[in-house]
Amino acid sequence: MIPISDINEPGTIRLIPTAYIKEPALTPLCDNDEARDFLEKLEGLTSSRLSPPAMPDGVDPAELLSEASGYGYTYVNAAFCYVKPGGNRFNDERRGAWYAAIGNNTTMTARAEVVFHLTRELDNTGVYDNITAYREVLAGFMGPFHDVRTIEDAVYLGADTAIAYPAGQAMARQIFRAGGNGIVYPSVRAAGGTCLVAFRPHLVQNIRLGGSVTFRWAGSREPEILHG
Repeated sequence: MIPISDINEPGTIRLIPTAYIKEPALTPLCDNDEARDFLEKLEGLTSSRLSPPAMPDGVDPAELLSEASGYGYTYVNAAFCYVKPGGNRFNDERRGAWYAAIGNNTTMTARAEVVFHLTRELDNTGVYDNITAYREVLAGFMGPFHDVRTIEDAVYLGADTAIAYPAGQAMARQIFRAGGNGIVYPSVRAAGGTCLVAFRPHLVQNIRLGGSVTFRWAGSREPEILHG
C-alpha cells in the first residue's frame, strides 16, 4: 500500500527551454491590461505558436486548460500533449505529465534532472557540443499525492531507465485509473532531492516565471553552468 501525503507547496520548479517561453511582448504597446488582452486575442487569430498542440490518445481535450486558467496554461497543456518515445518514469507514450522539483534544494534538483535527460540525448549522437538556455517555471500544488519517499528498493526508482520506466509507468497507470493525482518521489538524479509528478492538468496552479540557467556541453558529458 502506497502512503498518501497532503501536499501544500507553492513553489515547485520545472525547467523549460527558453525557446518555449512566452514573454509578455505586447505589454510595451499597451496603456492598460484591457488593451493588452485585446492585442493578445488579435495575435491569437493568426499565431501558430498559440494553437493547441496535437494530443496523444490518452488525453481528453476537455481536461486541458484554457486561457481562463491564467498565465502559463499553454505550458501545462504542452506537458501533457507532448510525449517522448518510451515515455518517462511515470508516464507512457499515451499521455504526458507535469514533472517538477519540490521541497528543499528545488533549484539544484531541477537542474540535475534536466542535465541527465539532455546528456542522455547527446549520448545518442556521441557529440557533446550543445548550449541550451532554460527558464524556471514555478507552480503550486495542493491535495493528496501518493508518496513513495519511504519505500525502499522500489524497481521504479532505479537508475536504469530500461527497467525502472516500465515499472513506474505500470504503477502510474493504476494510480491514475483509481483517481489519483500523482506521485511524490525521491529524485534519482539529485541526492537528497525530491520530485513531484502531477497526472492531471488542473492540479498545476499559480504559474509564474523564475530564474534562468544555461548549460553548455563542450566535448564532455559534464556541462558547464554559464549563469543562473
